[in-house]
Amino acid sequence: MGNNERMTEYERRRLENIKRNDEMLAALKIHSKLNDLSAKRQRRSYKRSSVKKPKTESPVVLRQSLRTRGVSPDAATARGLHVDTDNKKQIKKIRHLNSNSVDRKSPWEQGPLLMRDAYTGDDGLDKKLIETFSCLQKSMQSNGDTVHCDSIDNLHKSQDIETFKARKRLWGAVNVETLQLKPKNITRLVQGRIMSLRFFPTPDMQMVVVGNKFGGMGFWNVNGKNDDGDGIYLFHPHSGAISGIAIDPVSISKVYSSCYDGFIRLMDVEKEVFDMVYSSEYTIYSISLSPRDVKSLYFSEGKGRVNMWDVRAGKSLLSCYLHEDRINTIDFNSENEDIMATSSTDGTACIWDLRLMNADKPTPLKTVSHKRAVHSAYFSPTGKFLATTSIDDKVGLLSGANYENASMVYHYNQTDRGMSTFRGIWGWDDSSIYIGNMERGVDVISVPGKKTVATLESGFVSDITCRFDAHPYNVGMLAGATSGGQVYIWTVS
Repeated sequence: MGNNERMTEYERRRLENIKRNDEMLAALKIHSKLNDLSAKRQRRSYKRSSVKKPKTESPVVLRQSLRTRGVSPDAATARGLHVDTDNKKQIKKIRHLNSNSVDRKSPWEQGPLLMRDAYTGDDGLDKKLIETFSCLQKSMQSNGDTVHCDSIDNLHKSQDIETFKARKRLWGAVNVETLQLKPKNITRLVQGRIMSLRFFPTPDMQMVVVGNKFGGMGFWNVNGKNDDGDGIYLFHPHSGAISGIAIDPVSISKVYSSCYDGFIRLMDVEKEVFDMVYSSEYTIYSISLSPRDVKSLYFSEGKGRVNMWDVRAGKSLLSCYLHEDRINTIDFNSENEDIMATSSTDGTACIWDLRLMNADKPTPLKTVSHKRAVHSAYFSPTGKFLATTSIDDKVGLLSGANYENASMVYHYNQTDRGMSTFRGIWGWDDSSIYIGNMERGVDVISVPGKKTVATLESGFVSDITCRFDAHPYNVGMLAGATSGGQVYIWTVS
């Protein structure tokens, strides 16, 4: 039996297919072309040389100082190299906005700083601000509104007591639905985040002053928009974030400002100078004037310390630690000047009696605790309530003869990084608290109802409003400031 007979049908078909494929490849000359390609590859192969190339070594350079090489130092770097922070770069930019700012005294330097040297606005408008205050002073004198006493105790003995009483802030209820924001009452006053905002305490002028994170101060005369510069005046008296502003209620041409750089300056418009009141190696976080004696300045520095500073004598009358961390606000009871409130990052707000305070171991009359940092604690217009604002999303309310009644109202107080914190303020009576929200609105918290009852909203608002102040002599005028440098002023329609 032959081989073909032993193969199965599958094997025979397989062999036939192989034979047919070989014939096809032969017809196409595939094998010859594969042999040609193999020969070409062998001809193009490369051989690596077994000889190693010598390493090229770079010459060793020995570093030598300028003194060793006998070279004189560069004057530009002789005092060392410094890395500028974003704040310092921005401050340098602001200082050069005014073409006449060459060879002027720097806000980093201690000592008095002339207003013309600190001015960064349009040329010549600093004189306009001085004229505005001068005209206001003359107007007050002609109307018999000038108060000449520094001490409230001395004021009670003088003929000016009736004048001072007439100038105390006005109180009154406001229908929130009547508050509106007009385009003419909106401006971008300064660059960057606004840290402090204050109305000038006078019925004769609607002017706000703000302090930003770069050490700049902006003044806006709302009624002076027809003047050159739209009533805006810009100064740069500090080298860091302005933590607080206090205006002398007796002489409004004197404005105190505190800064993270440890300086407190007094802007005296009559003398045309930013005078140095106090300097410290520690950060100053808040400032407030005593309602009993406007020459007594209260401020917090470092971690939890409060100073009572005599401006006339230039010395500290009292210095003591009240909290375990930084103190964010200092406020006084309008009806009892010996009662003071402080808020702190240590999570507490405290009420103190200045008559019982000593430097060794001060004891608070009342302490309210939050779960996180407390950024403000303000007395109501009558002094019967205290409102605290904390980033634990609570607004605290204290009431009663000894502030023994405490309640918490929910309010979302979280802000983005780079924004100022929310601080709830009182309006013009004891019924309402105004505080910003993350939706660019202003929430109104009802004290009797202990909840948010209304929200001020406007299509003209382009940023989140964090800091507020209520005009003390114009009921229904509310100023708000943003982290973008804008100022919004709400008025009654």
